[in-house]
Amino acid sequence: MCGIAGAVWNRLDAAIDRSVLSHMTTAIQHRGPDDVGMFFSSELEGNSSPSQCALGHRRLSIIDLAGGHQPLSNEDGTVWTIFNGEIYNYRELRDELISRGHRFSTSSDTEVIVHLYEEFGQRCVEKMRGMFAFAVWDNRHGRLLLARDRMGQKPLIYRNTGTQLLFASELKALLQAPGVTRQVNPKSIDLFLTYQYIPHPHSIFEGIHKLPPAHVAVWEAGEVTVSRYWEAPYSTVSTKPMSEEDWRKELRETLTEAVRLRMRSDVPIGAFLSGGVDSTIIAGLMQSLSDRPIHTFSIGFPIKEYDERSYARQAAAHLKTEHHEYLVEPSALEMLPKLIWHYDEPFGDSSAIPTMYLSDVTRQVVKVSLSGDGGDELFAGYSRYQAVHLAGRADWLPAPLKAMLGWRMWQRIPTSTKQGAWGRRGKRFIEALSQSPERRYLRWIGIFDQQLRNELYTPEFSNQLGGFDSGNFILDAYQQCPQRDFVTRTTSVDVQTYLPCDILTKVDIASMAYGLEARSPFMDHRVAELAARMPIELKFQPGQGKKILIETFRDLLPTSIQNRPKMGFGVPIDHWMRNEYRDMLRELLLSERSLQRGIFRKEAVERLINEHLTERWDHAYRLWNLLCLELWHRTYVDAIPPMTAPTSL
Repeated sequence: MCGIAGAVWNRLDAAIDRSVLSHMTTAIQHRGPDDVGMFFSSELEGNSSPSQCALGHRRLSIIDLAGGHQPLSNEDGTVWTIFNGEIYNYRELRDELISRGHRFSTSSDTEVIVHLYEEFGQRCVEKMRGMFAFAVWDNRHGRLLLARDRMGQKPLIYRNTGTQLLFASELKALLQAPGVTRQVNPKSIDLFLTYQYIPHPHSIFEGIHKLPPAHVAVWEAGEVTVSRYWEAPYSTVSTKPMSEEDWRKELRETLTEAVRLRMRSDVPIGAFLSGGVDSTIIAGLMQSLSDRPIHTFSIGFPIKEYDERSYARQAAAHLKTEHHEYLVEPSALEMLPKLIWHYDEPFGDSSAIPTMYLSDVTRQVVKVSLSGDGGDELFAGYSRYQAVHLAGRADWLPAPLKAMLGWRMWQRIPTSTKQGAWGRRGKRFIEALSQSPERRYLRWIGIFDQQLRNELYTPEFSNQLGGFDSGNFILDAYQQCPQRDFVTRTTSVDVQTYLPCDILTKVDIASMAYGLEARSPFMDHRVAELAARMPIELKFQPGQGKKILIETFRDLLPTSIQNRPKMGFGVPIDHWMRNEYRDMLRELLLSERSLQRGIFRKEAVERLINEHLTERWDHAYRLWNLLCLELWHRTYVDAIPPMTAPTSL
């Protein structure tokens, strides 16, 4: 796991020098505190091409500690690479490449990339089993290849002007280059308030883009071509005759292999263990493959509703791991300035706070940790899929009957201000029944729906959006598998959107903030392909998600964990907003500085705050997102962002 940054250009006045590249890599030194390296193609003997390249790298040493320095080249120095991530099948690929005549000078997985590129060109990514974001400079052809892993575990952003392309692991590195402006994209703000993240290919700044998961970008002579190289096969139903026992066997073999590959490391490894189904399965498979107790890690909070330590203890005792448990007092004031700086863009998932705490304590013991991320999306674990199924049954009713039924049910459900209360969730469910299934799901998962955003925005800001529809990100994802049942289609949407843009972004940034490598076996593309082909009946039934996971790995799961309801990895945002941070809400969100940005109407923001503080409605997550947006502006727009994370607001 590392940080990468660089540039290519085809005009001398677009070149970057060693000082600029040094600043770019220094800005992401937290991703790679162990080593730094730079390469300039102009320094190669006899190189007079108009197209030149600069590559910079910060290293977190995991594989081949002594010999994995980057940038790294092939035998004759014509192909160079920088790489963030892990190629888990690098040993098998290395053997194949040696049999084809390639010569290796290190034992690192990085060197596999240059030889794969020599052999297969940009199709080299199809051979890799791992998480990665890398750049390959082909000096013979003046060509740069950028690539991102299939599921979107490793980030990669870029800015192309025609004469220069800049790229990096994190946005803060690009901001070190001359000419990169910090002009906020209004559409990205609209996207953020819809989803609590800014989805690919957008970024918060004009002219800067995220390379989507499972895509490559090729720069040559100033032109950039972006193309997709893989997608999970949700669009096709498996025609292979398989019994449920056959599916369970293949799932066990595939996930076990994914865990085995992710245990390859030259440094100590462990596992996050929440006591949920997914993390317990991963820790259990790790323990079954280890000849000694593995390290497992969990954190808890003093508030019972947010404390999973008892389940983590049960799982650790059942699996016989060496368990590390920590009680933390989450403080938004302490963590917020770090969170805002590290995430580069407005990012509103409050579970980033406990993820950063967990990464911090885990890094004190190990350098690599496996996680259960992705299990819910692949195997239909979220409770919202139950709502999707239930609403689908109502969709068969004629519209007038559905409306009348919805109204009668609405009147009978008691009102609640609690975010997760049954009454409130029930009313949200009924409110959305009249919409199309796709729009309905968008409303359920959104932070601010279209009506709330319209009420919030000033007329001037609304005009800047020009009719932009933030919902198209979700609606377009639904079109990837139109033939499957709607629950499967919805899990596919989450795999394409929520998983890479929220969950995987959250874990990557939080773990790398502390120099910790997080690996998720569920994100192995062969596991994802298996889950995509699987009939929904094996994964989901009314009242239960992740059915086949629980049945397949029942031996690893204590009975109490097999049947426990899912608990989100969260912090008491609603409590904070009504108590210790109530004054901060008004001071920041209603300040002249905030209102002068011209985005929000003062009376609309004031109404949200008052409704929340008086407990007429729970706007905790909406207010949290507005707070993150304002603090992001103060960190990244109002001033030049600092080179290291600030310690106070």
